Amino acid sequence: MTANIKSRIGVVVSDKMDKTVVVAVETPKHHNLYKKTIRRITKYKAHDGKNEARRADLVRIVETRPLSKDKRWRVAEIIKKGELVVVSPEEIQKEELQRTEAKADDTE
Repeated sequence: MTANIKSRIGVVVSDKMDKTVVVAVETPKHHNLYKKTIRRITKYKAHDGKNEARRADLVRIVETRPLSKDKRWRVAEIIKKGELVVVSPEEIQKEELQRTEAKADDTE
């Protein structure tokens, strides 16, 4: 008797907790009335025992026994490491100043 183990593929959206990641899984659904495909995004808390998964990583999670109040999934594998761009607040302020100066020059 083989068990049907559920698995999902999603993107890590948060890794701030210890040994836990939040994975967003996108599932397309077809709307019966409007005949359009709608994206549904569900977030799962998954156990990451080695703290290897980072934000923007593509991971496969599998269903497991309840590990805590919210955790019923664990990270089985990291499929692809994501690239996360880190921008400092100083860089954002410089870009905003340049934009406002450019807009002021255009209006004159």
